[in-house]
Amino acid sequence: MSNTSVVDHQTFILYRKIKLNDNNTLHCKKQALLILQVMAETMVREATYLFFPILLLPVIFFILKHFKSYFLSKSGLPLPPGPSPWPILGNIPHMGKKPHITLANFARSYGPLMSLRLGAQILIIGSSKTAAEEILKTHDRILSARYVPSAVPAKSSKFNHLSLGWALECNDRWKNLRTICRTELFSGKAIESQACLREKKVMDMVKFLGGKEGKEVKVGELGFATLFNMLSIVLISRDFISLEKESVDGGMKGLVGKYVELISAPNLPDFYPILGALDLQGLNKKAKEVFVRICETWEPIIEDRREGRKGNASSQKDFLDVLINNSCTNDQINYLLLELFSAGTDTSTSTVEWAMAELIKSPECIKKIREELTREIKQDFVKESHLPQLHYLQACFKETLRLHPPAPFLLPCRAPESCRVMNYAIPKNCQVLVNVWAIGRDPMIWEDPLKFKPERFLNSTLDFKGNDFEFLPFGAGRRICAGLPMAAKQLPLILASLIHSFDWSLPHGNAPNELDMNEKVAVILRKEHPLVLIPKIKK
Repeated sequence: MSNTSVVDHQTFILYRKIKLNDNNTLHCKKQALLILQVMAETMVREATYLFFPILLLPVIFFILKHFKSYFLSKSGLPLPPGPSPWPILGNIPHMGKKPHITLANFARSYGPLMSLRLGAQILIIGSSKTAAEEILKTHDRILSARYVPSAVPAKSSKFNHLSLGWALECNDRWKNLRTICRTELFSGKAIESQACLREKKVMDMVKFLGGKEGKEVKVGELGFATLFNMLSIVLISRDFISLEKESVDGGMKGLVGKYVELISAPNLPDFYPILGALDLQGLNKKAKEVFVRICETWEPIIEDRREGRKGNASSQKDFLDVLINNSCTNDQINYLLLELFSAGTDTSTSTVEWAMAELIKSPECIKKIREELTREIKQDFVKESHLPQLHYLQACFKETLRLHPPAPFLLPCRAPESCRVMNYAIPKNCQVLVNVWAIGRDPMIWEDPLKFKPERFLNSTLDFKGNDFEFLPFGAGRRICAGLPMAAKQLPLILASLIHSFDWSLPHGNAPNELDMNEKVAVILRKEHPLVLIPKIKK
């Protein structure tokens, strides 16, 4: 008879005694206490049997981890070194709110190629020029596959084949889409033909700022609105944002920023794929809702354009016409436009904000830019044709990208098959990152790496076109940023115009050296606190 049965039998006898002999209550109470003690001990013992396997889970996880690591590579090569993971959670608790800094610090202890475990997933991080070259050049054919976070709509088969940035593989569909974008948007001929459109939007910005003299201006919101309209006039021949309205409520900037934050937020299915279908945090649902809201901005234009082009299919006016002529579906157009707008505005806005912040903190640099502008430009407005002569301004632009790369890890790569990098095993389907933020501040490469010193780029052949692996703000290899040629024109144009037309100061008479330069990261490296400045028209 089991312990439980014994206790139940004793309890029944005690119950009969209490009923038959009420005078013996004291004795029965003692018996009851004894039986309750036996019952409690039995329950504890049975609970131990139940929870013992659960208590063993961390040990089982630890053992499996080491056996899995042993079998990860057929070549017998070890994984790259890294900090010891916690049971179940792996290295998630180590990451903190600023993973680019955390991983740069780890690299000092564990070397330029590290491995971490985020839940059940393996993460490989390269943090040196050599590691970046191996990942983005030597093994580019394998590691050009994309690791797609669960909340990105392109994670689903419905959208992945429509994606430029998040396509899982560099397949023929992806190559065709990239060719269309490169030819129609980012080729030298296309960039030159769009120059007058971008210049017009910058002139609109300067005129708007003229009416804000002496008032506080949020540089990020102003930059975003200008960049969004720069892109929308090229893509769809339409302005979507009013500079005045955007500076008041941050409407479209808020939506795009929210979308980027949702797809990059820590998401349980990215750490534990078995939870993929559950969307416990609701991030997938929220990202899709924001995706739909943004696309509603241009969907009526797509339909009107399709109707208007019936019987006139040969004419082309802008990029939307190109996509329609190439038989792109509404889904493909919506998704591609969202990627172009989010990638082309949020990252560029961050760079404009960081550049202005660094220049405000460096009055000598602003003075040199103004001297250069006075020497080279003999008119009221800056044009793109002036940019090649503005060497110091270009050096300031590059120095901003070195210290504050818009995407500190670029976009995550994936290893669709096992390979070897720097004599370490890179397991199949692991996520691979390059910490370009850490490389840009590596004291082995850069003198005074934490100092804003544009002079380092004067008389230097270093460029950001993907051939110099110590300076990779736009990436390299097959997945190098497709919009690099456009960004290299529009960002210096905006910076030059802001400095050419205005003097700038901080609110409340604050000193430049008091400016807060703290960062926050959600794929994109932003200022933690928006930059607010006061313009004064230059006489």
